[in-house]
Amino acid sequence: MSGRLVEREGFAALVLRLRAAGISDIELLTAVEQSPRHLFAPPQFADDAYSSRTLPIECGSFMEGVDLAVRILHNLKLKPGQRVLEVGTGSGFTAAVMARRAERVLTIERYKTLVTGAQRRIDTLGLRNVVIRQADGSAGLQGEGTFDRILVTAAFNSMPRFYADQLVSGGMMIAPLMISEDHCRMVRLTKTGSRFEREELFEAPYLPIVSRVASFL
Repeated sequence: MSGRLVEREGFAALVLRLRAAGISDIELLTAVEQSPRHLFAPPQFADDAYSSRTLPIECGSFMEGVDLAVRILHNLKLKPGQRVLEVGTGSGFTAAVMARRAERVLTIERYKTLVTGAQRRIDTLGLRNVVIRQADGSAGLQGEGTFDRILVTAAFNSMPRFYADQLVSGGMMIAPLMISEDHCRMVRLTKTGSRFEREELFEAPYLPIVSRVASFL
């Protein structure tokens, strides 16, 4: 079976699963379709790019199953014209999808290898509104102003207030929190003025955030 056919069939199966889960956002699904996921998966796992499996990538990191990735983006409620901060670039897939909905995406990653790979994929897709930086995301990101949306893909033990403080009023952040040694749950914060509304969403397989930049990995 050709790669293009596998891609089409994988995306069609994903759409059916998402609709069954109550997710039918046409603009989001179009952004996913325009960001061919096999380009982001390791070659040996290309046939599983649209599965719900967690796929290993370089540096001991992983790609979320596509169902989870889209579910998170659905809950982020991106709108045109927004500025987005992503903490944990990984393969670059979620940044690519968000870039098709938002005005600008700044995504940071501690591993040089992942930064290089994600940049190559973003360039291949011709996305000019994504900025990828190698940075330590464990203590916030200063000097970049405020954001409409923040997505964190490495788990903290408590909600990272230093990121929440970078939200505009009406802004939204989704981050995974460790609720025990073995369980992690996605949490959404919505900022109104100086107040935050917190919602617990669902469990997710994220790993605890690691401090410092890994320049040689």
